[in-house]
Amino acid sequence: MLLLRRILPLSSFILESTSSFSASNSLTISFKKFSTMSTTPKTSNLNAGAQGQAPASKGSQGNENENNRYEVVERGQLHTLNYRLYFRDVQTKLIVSPFHDIPLVNEQYSSSNQNQGTTIYNMVVEVPRWTNAKLEINKQLKMNPLVQDVKNGKPRFVHNVFPYHGYLWNYGALPQTWEDPNHVDEDTKTTGDNDPLDVCEIGTVLHSTGSIVPVKIVGVLGLIDEGETDWKLIGVDIRDKLASKINDINDVETQLPGLLEATRRWFKYYKVPTGKPPNKFALNEKYGDRAYAQHVIGETRKYWEKLASGETKVDQKVCSIVNTTLNNRGTIKKEDAEKIVEADEKHQKEPAKLDSSVHQLSYVQDE
Repeated sequence: MLLLRRILPLSSFILESTSSFSASNSLTISFKKFSTMSTTPKTSNLNAGAQGQAPASKGSQGNENENNRYEVVERGQLHTLNYRLYFRDVQTKLIVSPFHDIPLVNEQYSSSNQNQGTTIYNMVVEVPRWTNAKLEINKQLKMNPLVQDVKNGKPRFVHNVFPYHGYLWNYGALPQTWEDPNHVDEDTKTTGDNDPLDVCEIGTVLHSTGSIVPVKIVGVLGLIDEGETDWKLIGVDIRDKLASKINDINDVETQLPGLLEATRRWFKYYKVPTGKPPNKFALNEKYGDRAYAQHVIGETRKYWEKLASGETKVDQKVCSIVNTTLNNRGTIKKEDAEKIVEADEKHQKEPAKLDSSVHQLSYVQDE
């Protein structure tokens, strides 16, 4: 179910399967070649967490971040409400906002001979594949650190909807984009969710929280989550072994059969275990192709520009525009940004122990 290009202005092989139904309706499947997804983060010094959980929710080190430009600064204790993960530019020594200061476009990879003609974006990884601690860019706090979402006064973990544990991809966001809650999208007929654009990175490597990954965007799913537009971009790390083979949404099914349907099902039902109804989708539940995804990025980039400049008025308690690099009304001095970080609790290296319920499976009947 793929949505073909809409005409709009824009500012190791893998599993192959053949299947057939016999006269008795039994399904026979033959497997040819396959590749595996990594279950170990690129960085080797991540905490394994408690009770045998997959390594995750730990800030990455420099070699995971865009051109070694950024490092993470952690405060508080992981899996508690006081955890904060800030970013520092190692060249300027400035604390930077992953929402406002980190560039949307990765200029180095976009301009390389291998990728000429393809725009490569910086993705801020919030949640590694197979984990379920809902870490995210916090829009309200100054300098927008990554924090764990809160539900019922406790750190939020998404339910493990059978047969998956946590997220199916490295999950994160594109900086310098914003889904305007004041704008009604012409295709979804709903307003934006007041967040940066979400990205599902589908490559073979597990990226840790806080990584800044150069991604090629190949498609988009139009999720309507609790009545709000919540686009889910599909992207692949440009350094991944599959990147040269995945250039548009159709290639995803060829190289990673079943992933697109699993992704749609995951987003449809992931809140059902909390008592909420299944989510809906725009575009007749079809995926938008690469060109459509580029249009979505272009639109949300414009909304962010108006937000960051102050043209779009939003209460700072709802969405902070504090930054250190944009030289606008939200820009603060280096020392003031440092004070924001230092005001938080000192970092505890050992994560908080998790309740065993975090790993329980939920079963959902498809509609």
